[in-house]
Amino acid sequence: MTDKVSLGKLSTGVPGLDILLGGGLSEFSFNLIAGAPGCGKTTLAHQIMFSLATQERRALFFTVLGEPPLKMLRYQQQYAFFELGKVGTAIRYVNLADDLRAGDFTGVLERIMKEVEDFSPSMVFVDSFRSVAQTARSGNEGVADLQHFIQELGTRMTSWQATTFLIGEYLHSDVEANPIMTVADGMIALSQLHEEDSVVRKIRVVKMRGQAHLAGSHTFRITADGVRVYPRMLPPLAEDHHAGAEVDREPRRIPTGVPGLDEMLHGGLPQGHSVLVTGPSGCGKTILGTRFLQEGVRQGEKGVVMSFEKGAARLRNAELADLVRAGQVAVVESRMIDLTIDELLDELNHAIDRTGAQRVVVDSLSEMGLYLAPESRDRLRAVVFRMLAALAKRGVSVLVTMGVDDQFTCLKISHADIAYLTDAIILMRYGEADGLLRKFLSVVKVRGSSHSQDLREYVITGEGLDIHPQRTEYEGVVHGLPQAPRAGN
Repeated sequence: MTDKVSLGKLSTGVPGLDILLGGGLSEFSFNLIAGAPGCGKTTLAHQIMFSLATQERRALFFTVLGEPPLKMLRYQQQYAFFELGKVGTAIRYVNLADDLRAGDFTGVLERIMKEVEDFSPSMVFVDSFRSVAQTARSGNEGVADLQHFIQELGTRMTSWQATTFLIGEYLHSDVEANPIMTVADGMIALSQLHEEDSVVRKIRVVKMRGQAHLAGSHTFRITADGVRVYPRMLPPLAEDHHAGAEVDREPRRIPTGVPGLDEMLHGGLPQGHSVLVTGPSGCGKTILGTRFLQEGVRQGEKGVVMSFEKGAARLRNAELADLVRAGQVAVVESRMIDLTIDELLDELNHAIDRTGAQRVVVDSLSEMGLYLAPESRDRLRAVVFRMLAALAKRGVSVLVTMGVDDQFTCLKISHADIAYLTDAIILMRYGEADGLLRKFLSVVKVRGSSHSQDLREYVITGEGLDIHPQRTEYEGVVHGLPQAPRAGN
């Protein structure tokens, strides 16, 4: 006999959670949802329950010594996943507080089984199960009785072909020594990390029998829609990165919106490339990003701009504002100061999916670092790498800006741990000449492509950036401006 038993999978209805679980929850499994008070256990359980519950797949939700059902319903119905029409028909709430106070696990088990027989549920939830364990420590029955109760409950639920969830306020050390773990098929642990003034929620699949689940801690957030999980994983490789893939030696060039820059790029930016525009404050980085998006629209390519402190209202460009209103350019902006890269990527990907955008501007990496949670802020290089890798997979062309200090006496292209992540670098900087503060631009690198070695002067006009033609020498002496950098690929 070589046929294997196939485990049925239940989709949880929680965005991102099925990826962590390895495809969903095993049907008829015995699961523990654990974590400290306030981390979202009850909300997660309700979101799973309302997603799965139907007239054919009914759910029983037992409350113990935690929130009474009426109080729980009052708060849970504030979430978008809550469907009042399912309560009483597909979902039934039962309060076990009086049964548990009697201190008899046998009586509690009999009450549970009576409700199961009457309602024939496919899912059973017990919240909070820690109350049962505390009763074993302080009541007439001990831990051995508790373990027998848990094993008996698990066995009976499986025989009834029910998927069971025990919800409790457990720390990791508590769970390891708890008899629940000996019979639990799966365990989902929730936590809240408090660092500086930010709080980041984390979810971890500690155990999931028979499934290749995704290990490690992953960010999740509770919104008006409920729980949303952001799996911490890299996107698949772009097609041209796979072994044996045919590589386009001459990718299509796209105009940047600045003719002088297109000339320096020998025809424009290679389509699908990422370009880092660096320079000090006021040199025109945001203006270049704006022209990049406007030119895309003229070429029939929609765009997305991710902005932080500036916001769409501060771009000061009526034409771009019109494009935003017309739906040609989408704006992704946030005022939350504890964002993670997973949330940023999720918002960005949704905007690209919604608009079909082929150009993206991130303005700027410097400001983005201010809005990230401390754990992401300390790993800015990894954050940028994941973002650019995800966008490269989508084949969009990306322009990111980053501020650098201009010390005039030295040439600083970018932060050392960021510069090599992009396909191209454009350097903008100042120089003093004849009592004037002038602006200069250079293409530092373009991977796999030739480009100009020139250092060109430019001015900011009402039309954007006007890059001057190549000159063999400048009038007067330009102070604090080293020799133009030589490009390297």
